[in-house]
Amino acid sequence: MNMNQLETLVTISKTMSFRKAGELLNLTQPAVSAQIKSLEDEFKTVLIDRNQPVTLTDSGKLFLEHAERILRVVEDLKQRLSDLNQTPQGHIHLGTTTSIAMQILPRVLSYFQNQFPMIKTSIHSMSSTQIMTSVENGSVDIGIGYLLEKNPHLETSILYYDSFELVVSPDHQLAKRPHTTIESLRDIPFIMLSPDTAGRRFVDQVFRKFRMEPHIVMELSSSEEVKRMVELNLGAAIISKLTVINELRLGTIRMIPVAELEINHPVGVIYKSGRYLSSALQQFLSDLKGMPETNFIGSE
Repeated sequence: MNMNQLETLVTISKTMSFRKAGELLNLTQPAVSAQIKSLEDEFKTVLIDRNQPVTLTDSGKLFLEHAERILRVVEDLKQRLSDLNQTPQGHIHLGTTTSIAMQILPRVLSYFQNQFPMIKTSIHSMSSTQIMTSVENGSVDIGIGYLLEKNPHLETSILYYDSFELVVSPDHQLAKRPHTTIESLRDIPFIMLSPDTAGRRFVDQVFRKFRMEPHIVMELSSSEEVKRMVELNLGAAIISKLTVINELRLGTIRMIPVAELEINHPVGVIYKSGRYLSSALQQFLSDLKGMPETNFIGSE
């Protein structure tokens, strides 16, 4: 057994295709098949059902768990050895929401990569719930998201505060109001974020608190999609204030203050308690924590 064989199995589990796995690994399809056959012969079991699309057998699923663990240990060893050079370098996998990635990461990463060009950063877009899970299971190194819940296995540090606000089209019936109440929203058509997002969970809590059932006409996975639908006057929405800064400036969206929504929500960095922090991660976390709040919420 070697590391290349394990990487091949992991790639097949993600692509469900020998051909696609070979393309990603720069291997021919026969080479991919040979590596898997070698593993199966060594461990005297069938790891992959080769019908289309290919799937892992029960043995394959168990093997995959250990293969991923072994690869993480090897990567950790490589990073620790690299850190002996005392030059921050390595590969950081960062998980965050689409809206946070678009709003703050360009400023943060451009500064960071100018200072530390030997550190590579990969961004993985996911919901706030997935960020917590992915940091805990090690599939991403750190996350940046809303800190709406506690997890004893994770460390967090607040970077800035955001709020969720009511937004409408300039042509919406509420657009001329200087402010409104949650009660006035009882029969308003709403465009909502998907239930696994931090913004949606907050909105659901507010409506439950006031014993209201929102009139949902559309559910979308990202704030960018929600904003586009609001601009078309297909409904109102409650989304992150920071995500609509540009639209407010252009006048394509109006923000209507709602007293019951006036709560500040912490956004912060998330990483696993007790895990080894490579020189790259240490430097990235140090820079993030040392940045003033204006670096994150300043207008673009």
